[in-house]
Amino acid sequence: MCAVPAVEVVRLRRVVGGVCAVVESSWSARSGAVTAVLGPNGAGKTTTMECLEGLQRPTSGTARVLGTDPWRAPAEHRARVGVMLQDGGLPVTTTARRLLNHVARLHAAPADVPALVRRLELDRVADRSVRRLSGGERQRVALAAALVGRPDVAFLDEPTAGLDPHARLEVWDLVRETAARAAVVVTTHSFEEAERIADHVVIMNAGRVVAEGSLDKVCDGRPLEERYFALTAGTRR
Repeated sequence: MCAVPAVEVVRLRRVVGGVCAVVESSWSARSGAVTAVLGPNGAGKTTTMECLEGLQRPTSGTARVLGTDPWRAPAEHRARVGVMLQDGGLPVTTTARRLLNHVARLHAAPADVPALVRRLELDRVADRSVRRLSGGERQRVALAAALVGRPDVAFLDEPTAGLDPHARLEVWDLVRETAARAAVVVTTHSFEEAERIADHVVIMNAGRVVAEGSLDKVCDGRPLEERYFALTAGTRR
């Protein structure tokens, strides 16, 4: 186990349009594990992720990935980080296969694209333009694009949203396999997902971390869903 966290958030604060979206938030994620970040809409999950991805700059505090400030990170650092955005963020005029081959060529030792396409059951639609894919198919393409570079850290924003049960299980298996050699941070609204794949859980509410630790520690002998609602009740924004 790596002694230094792969992802570290220390007293992070982010003010957007006069609203404090993240308030003195602190948590970490280690390599070789899946960290699940849960919270209601407006909890600050996506804002925190975007600070870690270098898409937003913290107002104060620290966000570090692999020991580096993502906002100032060089290209070599960015090549070690995989990102799956909440809305996919995919170009829609190219085909899924061309997109994945293009992303793979940006990395020195990428994953095998045909194998990844088969693994995520995209072979039947891989030569369609992204705009013609269903929501679930786009989700799987976005996940493949985030993982094809074999990243040391992967940020996956709701990776199974809109997927059918079979596809969801396959994605969970792939996420667990990725975590064997990397730090994987997953934002999710699914208690089942967190219970199935997470080694570490962070619960956010109203911009703050209200619980962090192993699943057993956070749940304290209760179901995750019960513990979550106890921690977030009455403060949804």
